[in-house]
Amino acid sequence: MKGLKAKWNGASQLMRRTIVITVVMAVLAVCCLGKLVYIQLIEGPQLAMAAQQSRTLKVTLQAKRGKIMDTNGVVLAQSVERYTIIGNPDAAQTFEPTACTAATKPYCQQLDGKPLTTTGVAAVSQLLAPLLGMSASEIGGKLSGTGQYAVLKKDVTPEVKRKISQLYLGGIVYSELSNERLYSNGTLMGALLGGVNAEGEGVAGIEQLQNKTLTGTDGYQVYQQGNGGEEIPGTMTDSKEAVDGSNVTLTIDRDVQWRVEKILADAQEKYKARWGIGVVEDVRTGEIIALADTDKIEAGSGDAKVQVARSVNQVFEPGSIGKVFTMGGLLQEKLHHMGDRFTVPDSITLEGQTYKDSFNHGAERWTLAGVLEQSSNVGTIQASDNFPDDKRYEYLSKFGIGQPSSLHLPGESQGVLTPANAWDGRTRNTVLFGQGYSTNALQLTNAIAVVANKGVMKPQSIIKSVTASNGREEKVNPGESERVVDESVANELLNAMESVAEHYQKFAGVSGYRVASKSGTAEIVGDDGKLSSLISDYTAIIPADNPRYVVTVVLRDPEGNYGGLTAGPVTAEICQFLMQKYEVPASTPRKDAIPVEW
Repeated sequence: MKGLKAKWNGASQLMRRTIVITVVMAVLAVCCLGKLVYIQLIEGPQLAMAAQQSRTLKVTLQAKRGKIMDTNGVVLAQSVERYTIIGNPDAAQTFEPTACTAATKPYCQQLDGKPLTTTGVAAVSQLLAPLLGMSASEIGGKLSGTGQYAVLKKDVTPEVKRKISQLYLGGIVYSELSNERLYSNGTLMGALLGGVNAEGEGVAGIEQLQNKTLTGTDGYQVYQQGNGGEEIPGTMTDSKEAVDGSNVTLTIDRDVQWRVEKILADAQEKYKARWGIGVVEDVRTGEIIALADTDKIEAGSGDAKVQVARSVNQVFEPGSIGKVFTMGGLLQEKLHHMGDRFTVPDSITLEGQTYKDSFNHGAERWTLAGVLEQSSNVGTIQASDNFPDDKRYEYLSKFGIGQPSSLHLPGESQGVLTPANAWDGRTRNTVLFGQGYSTNALQLTNAIAVVANKGVMKPQSIIKSVTASNGREEKVNPGESERVVDESVANELLNAMESVAEHYQKFAGVSGYRVASKSGTAEIVGDDGKLSSLISDYTAIIPADNPRYVVTVVLRDPEGNYGGLTAGPVTAEICQFLMQKYEVPASTPRKDAIPVEW
């Protein structure tokens, strides 16, 4: 009886335990079911949204920077499609190559047709090395760190990017679109074109001048990505097209620029000059056809990004070319005509200051045109006896000396022209023949263009037009023209300058064409702090009977010294090329020369 009772109690305890366990499991099941229902019906949309957000990517569509072209549409600078190759170190370290079988052949990995014998970073590096032109160890070093982002190589071509995509390393290696700025002409216009920084912004030269115009507006795409980083088809939810920057067309003619740079380089060697500058301006439009110097700087290089073109910022005393501006003022103020007669010694002393001509001579009977032809400092001072200091300053300013040009090129120097009330007893006279102030080659060229353009100064321009990405072209208006002297004054100056050119015909003549010119030579402070250095310059209007171009050449410390004997022949060579290139009709004979002697 006792045994039966014990068995009954044991069975009862087992049953109770079974019931308890069943109840507990039922409760757990109900809880799980409730949680599942809660997740599916309540939290489900939120979790799905979170998952979608984790897969959603906003990708920037980078706009291309606009092109810089010469006046004929020849590309000087352009941005091309390039890619930055990115690696995921965390994913690379766990990479297992897919062996090539009949089933996996479309997406397997092998090297030179053979199975990979490594895994992880080593395997990824071996696959990428021949395509990126890098060593496997270099790539391995970049992928051996922590994190999910490591730049493997920049400026990769689309062709290489496509080959990398065929390695099927999704999630381990991917690419980001970028642009590379290319300059196809080496040192041609190097510092003048300038360059861009790592962010693609213009930091020097024309790249900086036109940065806003050349810079486009980036777009974007929003889509979901798969595990390999690829876009999931049909998941794009938003996008905005990139708008490329506008193209900029210059007034520069590449062929003329190249020829002027070559002629300058040859002249630098021939005359052992420290440097040379050349400018070609179209008289009719004010457009700069060439703006060159002898500095050899690669466009887009580090030097091009920090140096200003010498042709833009180099200032100098123009020497006797400045006599043209003085005589322009004398004629405009009706103090003289070019036929007025002077008896000119080779030196003169005023207020304790002695001024000399560049050569010894007796008392010469020269007209004012003859004073310019012979480039007499003394005769210029004599003719300016009643020319007040304020007028001397006024006409230098009117001709553009010491004034900013309309080009607005970064780093351009406008030279120095101090006010008349700051001149000392000597400077008030030296400014009459181009010493005591400084100018640059652009200013000097445009000042002489006033004479060629019948007394009117046209604003210079180097930007011809801008073409937006939609193809719409807009011409650039450089500004308004201003009259400096009367047409009759300009004609007298042109006539006298033609006599100057005839004076240098043997050295600086241009076969078949009449030229109006002026030479200059100025002593300047050298490296020793003394007046031991020279500027030799020459500027020419061609053809003199129907002006088309003004050409200016400036040389520093050439052997031969005088501008007419050094810079003159260089200018003539440039002029000869221009006449041939643009097929300018030959000149008619000269018949109206103002006498230079009496």
